[in-house]
Amino acid sequence: MLIDTALEAHYLDRDESLRLTSTVKGQFELARMQDLLGRYLPDPPAVLGDIGGGTGVHARWLQARGYEVELLDLMPQHVEEARAAGIDAIVGDARQLPWEDEYFDGVLLAGPLYHLPRLEDRLTAIREATRVTRPGGFVAVVALNRTANLIGATLANELQQREQVVRDILDTGHTPTNDRMPETTYHSVPQLRQELSGQGLHSITIHALTGPGGWLTVALDAHFQDLQTPSTLTTPDPLQTALLSSHLADRYPDLVPASSQFLAVGQRA
Repeated sequence: MLIDTALEAHYLDRDESLRLTSTVKGQFELARMQDLLGRYLPDPPAVLGDIGGGTGVHARWLQARGYEVELLDLMPQHVEEARAAGIDAIVGDARQLPWEDEYFDGVLLAGPLYHLPRLEDRLTAIREATRVTRPGGFVAVVALNRTANLIGATLANELQQREQVVRDILDTGHTPTNDRMPETTYHSVPQLRQELSGQGLHSITIHALTGPGGWLTVALDAHFQDLQTPSTLTTPDPLQTALLSSHLADRYPDLVPASSQFLAVGQRA
């Protein structure tokens, strides 16, 4: 079980436990995840796997709703923080899960897929998640949109500095010089669907995890995180504006590619 040194440094250099709570962008992503994932959760009690679950932000929410949650993450310090929060957590690799077949009622992979640049590794992780899920249970996977860096860098007025990185990601879905998040792969909607198909899942739906509303939160965090925000961007609450925008867009599949992140959910055959 090897950890890429650049990826390890990336997570050692930041407090992952605050990523989804300390900014408008993070709070928005967390609210959207809870809304979308909540549509697939079985009635508690049930046993859920949180693969690549980090410090346990999603696991704590699920536990509070009455589920038994077991978390796995590649980073030992994440596992220590999750355990300290009362979560059953172990260090491990999404490509080689330690659980027996059909162990969970549902599995969330909110991180592993986009940190596996090699296609075969991504397919292995999907097959492993499917293997440990009971028939009829859900497998939910988070992926990053291949166009997200183009739009995000434009909104932040950083495109000229990041042009080569953006070009690489648009062309190939990966760049070896990604200074923001090393060892990361980005998907198009058809590519994500293709990778999930044929892995023992059916009824696959790809949701706009952040949707068009997410770009408002990106702009706010890029330009006003440490500054006084103009009143036009505080009233009404921009978080609620962003949530309303993405909620309205949920009705229109054509708007899924407008999202910076995807949540793909399939049912174990």
